[in-house]
Amino acid sequence: MARRQARSQDVAKLAGVSRTTVSFVLNNVPGVKIKDQTRQRVLEAARELNYYPTAAARTLASGKTQRIGLVLGEGQKRLSADAFLPTFLQGVTASVHRRGYLLMLQMAEDVPSHEAYMRLIREQQVDGLILSGPRSDDPLLSELAGDQFPLILHGRLTGCKLPCVDVDNKASAYKAVTHLIGLGHRRIGFVSNAPLSYAGAQDRFAGYRQALTEHDLPLEDSLVRTAAFLPETGEVAIEELLGLPERPTAVFAASDVVAIGVMSAIQAAGLSIPDDVAVVGFDDIFLAAHTQPALTTIRVPAYGLGWTAAEVLISLIEGDEEGSAVTLETELVIRDSCGAKQGANGNAK
Repeated sequence: MARRQARSQDVAKLAGVSRTTVSFVLNNVPGVKIKDQTRQRVLEAARELNYYPTAAARTLASGKTQRIGLVLGEGQKRLSADAFLPTFLQGVTASVHRRGYLLMLQMAEDVPSHEAYMRLIREQQVDGLILSGPRSDDPLLSELAGDQFPLILHGRLTGCKLPCVDVDNKASAYKAVTHLIGLGHRRIGFVSNAPLSYAGAQDRFAGYRQALTEHDLPLEDSLVRTAAFLPETGEVAIEELLGLPERPTAVFAASDVVAIGVMSAIQAAGLSIPDDVAVVGFDDIFLAAHTQPALTTIRVPAYGLGWTAAEVLISLIEGDEEGSAVTLETELVIRDSCGAKQGANGNAK
């Protein structure tokens, strides 16, 4: 039997205050003075009971907040290094401002992502949330899927009923690896963009695996490495692959940021791209066209994903539509790093 969702009266009873006081505290109602000691008791009771105010409760207390929360699950270091996220953020911001909302940004630095978004729900008074980079091991997503709080994922989770906006990561990765196979490569390394607890990383690996399987190529564990958002993690991963008795002749790096680290380490080892090792990335960040050589990659509409996530969320908040899965298109952008411009039979190994 499912556990009953805590209600405001449960919080009031545990904290020894009135339901009105609970509403004032959890909704940060302006102009109402609450003693710090009382406020702390209410927050601790809400946290203990895993309670947050519903949209209806917020409306009764002070109306809509006109605020949207955006939770980035990877923290500040990735935001400073990854050109994809700022472009995604631009798209979110443009939509939010156009619709007359404010954006509140929460980065899950050193705390689990679910704590970050629960903090926004409980303490920051947002009308809805965009959760970017959902994890398959997040314990609260299944609970939120059955709640009425407006929430949309930037990313897709198998079996999760929450609305989401994403690209088809599996099909896009399949396209990238199939391109390398078409150039004649048979030993293709995989370097993930993130730990495989992230749904996007899982799907990009699945696309890599599918391409190998359909072309009767073995999936070798020795050719698979995990990176984590930053260029230096790509450097470490490719150094391990280059140290194999038989190194790969091509590498699919599941993000451009990681691919830049991969390319740097290949060149530092005295090897040529693409003559010795071909490289394909994923995202098409603005730097991809300016690497040496220019990076072949999967173009992802980062701005469009941000815009769409905000538009769908605000429509949910305002009751204009029910949430669903939205998938945007990607494109393979062929540049010099894969060797394709040398022809299908050129220097591919």
